[in-house]
Amino acid sequence: MTKLEVKNLSRTFGSTRAVEDVSLNVDEGELVCLLGPSGSGKSTVLRMIGGFERPSTGSILIDGADVTNVPPERRATGMVFQSHALWTHMNVFANVAFGLKLRRLGREEIRTRTERALNMVGLTGYGNRRPSQLSGGQQQRVALARSLVLEPKILLLDEPFASLDQHLRERLREEVREIQHRAGITMIFVTHGQDEALALADRVAIMRDGRIEQVDRPDVVYRQPQTEFVAGFIGQMNLLAGDVHAGSLRAGGIALPVSLSDGPATLAIRPEDLCLQRANGEWDATVLRVTDFGTHLAVELRTETGAQFKAMTSPSEEWVPGMRTKMLPRKFTVYRDGRVCDLPMPTLDSDKSARASYLTYSKTLQLSDNQH
Repeated sequence: MTKLEVKNLSRTFGSTRAVEDVSLNVDEGELVCLLGPSGSGKSTVLRMIGGFERPSTGSILIDGADVTNVPPERRATGMVFQSHALWTHMNVFANVAFGLKLRRLGREEIRTRTERALNMVGLTGYGNRRPSQLSGGQQQRVALARSLVLEPKILLLDEPFASLDQHLRERLREEVREIQHRAGITMIFVTHGQDEALALADRVAIMRDGRIEQVDRPDVVYRQPQTEFVAGFIGQMNLLAGDVHAGSLRAGGIALPVSLSDGPATLAIRPEDLCLQRANGEWDATVLRVTDFGTHLAVELRTETGAQFKAMTSPSEEWVPGMRTKMLPRKFTVYRDGRVCDLPMPTLDSDKSARASYLTYSKTLQLSDNQH
């Protein structure tokens, strides 16, 4: 069941278009991350969903009902901001219960729901403490409980962990995911941290310049980026400008067979997809630097043309600066005009020379893999 529908949403501030023609459907119980660099429009979209910003054009539907012009307090949404915004003169219980008191609920119901919300975020027994007596992570949990206690249909989180250290962010995002599963609540989470988005989300919407570039599962966004921007933004990627001529893409000093018309193109290779082979005679690159991360080696290389690559290899392999190597991509993607190119394997009927080149490359790669 679709819980939230965002249709052709735009927002302008004077001559600046912050959000342009954004459409997004979020299913019930789903956690969707809006991910993008600063200024990409993700927080503006979230604030429009919550009713804190009025769209210039477009509509917002919750459970099929149009709420575009409904004020925040009358929407079935809760908002957790980057700033905790806790009242320092109130204890934790009073901070969480405040919204329920505004709704004039009975004392017993307020107590029951507040204690349930505090238990949900792991703060049972903290009700009498003041915000100043809590750590940053605990304060953020209070802010989360304050929204959860209102039992919103959709919970909106605007970079709630941005001010916390890395270790605490990782712990809290796991707790948020657990709470979301336990409560079955629909969540939209804004972040500029790709690790956070990939770890949390059922789906990720990558934004750039007020538009959504791609929406999909985290693994699909990582392995099949549809635009050159997404390829460079998500994870590490070797991106090299090149040129296609006679069925061969040359970029950064290496050549790869492609079924693509002649012209400029960009080659994209994930470090883990770049196979390194000991060079006996012919070679493509020289090792510049090797970093041991325990689970893998990060190898930085430079080709004769001056292009630099990053590769990821097994820690059992031995690579040291100055060594020469041949690079063979196990998988690569090609972009033209910023969009991904469909690269089917050449057929005998369509392009015999390109197919022969492809099969030769595949055989070389297979031999290289067998050596390792």
